[in-house]
Amino acid sequence: MAFLTKPSKISPLARVCLSRCMSHVPENTVYGGPTPQTADRRVTLNQLKQKYKKGEPITVVTAYDYPSAVHLDIAGIDICLVGDSASMVVHGHDTTLPISLEEMLVHCRAVARGAKRPLLVGDLPFGTYETSTSQAVDTVVKVLREGGMDAIKLEGGSPSRITAAKAIVEAGIAVIGHVGLTPQAISVLGGFRPQGKNVSSAIKVVETAMALQEAGCFSVVLECVPAPVAAAATSALRIPTIGIGAGPFCSGQVLVYHDLLGMLQHPHHAKVTPKFCKQYACVGDVIKKALSEYKEEVNNGSFPGPSHTPYKMNPDDVNGFFNELEKLGLNKAASAATAAAEKMNTAQRPDTETSQK
Repeated sequence: MAFLTKPSKISPLARVCLSRCMSHVPENTVYGGPTPQTADRRVTLNQLKQKYKKGEPITVVTAYDYPSAVHLDIAGIDICLVGDSASMVVHGHDTTLPISLEEMLVHCRAVARGAKRPLLVGDLPFGTYETSTSQAVDTVVKVLREGGMDAIKLEGGSPSRITAAKAIVEAGIAVIGHVGLTPQAISVLGGFRPQGKNVSSAIKVVETAMALQEAGCFSVVLECVPAPVAAAATSALRIPTIGIGAGPFCSGQVLVYHDLLGMLQHPHHAKVTPKFCKQYACVGDVIKKALSEYKEEVNNGSFPGPSHTPYKMNPDDVNGFFNELEKLGLNKAASAATAAAEKMNTAQRPDTETSQK
């Protein structure tokens, strides 16, 4: 039969085209997509699993906009969490409850443009996944498709939340669970209160974390629980735990960007600064100092000086401009332009003389 005969010699291009028509030949990637702007590729779940197996800590920090995402990217943070804490640290609310899905999507898109290396995880905001599994999956699809996230995080361990987590995983989407202090449930918890401080509460934290694991979550956040409880949960699970106010025995740690940088005093911080948060900088003080200096220099006229007034006119153009203004009857404006040109030339002369010396 003709198709069994030895094929004639084909060009390298034809050979490549032929191989790509053969489904059993592996490709470097299944789906096309944007090329990363950095040499580092996006952190994957498999890489996180490998870190977990080796006992290497996983680093997580929140980000809410392009600049903070770029900072996380440069620092080499493993996971960038677009948290619903944006409700408090960005929008100025007392709790995480008011932020909407549309607002979260704006934050997600900005972060996705800035963070090219970390795994991107988006929080599901309150009221967007509790009604039914179909609502939960629809919300998650939006977060991934419109927000550019790689995975999502959802709070709580009630049967409905476990069911939602399982449905999302079955839809092919990676999920991080969240137990302990779950800020979306503060009305039930009685405020921002630590969990797991007595026997029944501690057992509930561990059991809930295990239930989320069984639902298919690839990691679980443990928030504001005693260190022994976090250690027990970490030991009982086969997936990484990410602690926030849960001591040093978790598989990784997460902090809020604004908290660890000491950036500001939003309404919640004005009432209670998280005891678990270490401030690695006092960026808020630096910002306040810079703004105060700017205000002072504007008030005393020292800003902008010659070095920050870079756009020049040559003398002939200044004279021509002066004449045209006079023709228009704008004598006061013409005088102002000439005086400004003379003042800038005078101010620049000392710099020129200094550089010549």
